[in-house]
Amino acid sequence: MPEEAERSQFTAAEIGAIAHLYRGEVYRSTIWRTRLDTTTNWAVVTLGIALSISFAAPGASPLPLVLVGVLIILFLVLEARRYRYFNVWRARCRWMEQNFYAPMLIEGDLHLEENWQEVLANDYLRPNYHISFFTAVGRRIRRNYLWILLIQSVAFIGKIVVHPVPLTTWDEVLERSSVGPLPGWIVLAAGALYVLSWTGIAIWSEIHDTRRARRRGHSGSSMG
Repeated sequence: MPEEAERSQFTAAEIGAIAHLYRGEVYRSTIWRTRLDTTTNWAVVTLGIALSISFAAPGASPLPLVLVGVLIILFLVLEARRYRYFNVWRARCRWMEQNFYAPMLIEGDLHLEENWQEVLANDYLRPNYHISFFTAVGRRIRRNYLWILLIQSVAFIGKIVVHPVPLTTWDEVLERSSVGPLPGWIVLAAGALYVLSWTGIAIWSEIHDTRRARRRGHSGSSMG
């Protein structure tokens, strides 16, 4: 207890160490942020290639626009995994900014009595992801992939509508949508489920993050 009572402030050396720690966490978050951009770029490029192939000629097959969805899902999964790592470093940086730098700049006081430093120390002693995998997927869909998925879907519909000639009947929609032995209605139903599923995850993620932010605001003890 006497040692805890004496522990009222950081020394100059300890403040310098925390500053270097913050720089290291910023560097980590920057590296992982670059990796997020890489997977997004892969998704955009592969979709662009599929668009080029499918719209190269009126008789070109729309199948590449369907198959590219598998690659987009793969990139989304990879990016969600990377985002969970990025969120660890980002959360630590934000925690130090909020509890170390901001009070020091505003009041000249580090507010060690609030024990924010213990939260940070425990995160180093027992590192863990701050968000679930599905939350990460939802966030990446909201930020980037929902637009990619919508462009893919609109491009597929546009291909069916205009190539090789403009549509005149609903039967032509089903005929052009068919892929090998799969009838058109199954392909269209799978496409609708594809878009609605990712949209639903994005909406759920938004609601979940909003509730989580409110709980974090009330408790003041969570990070990430």
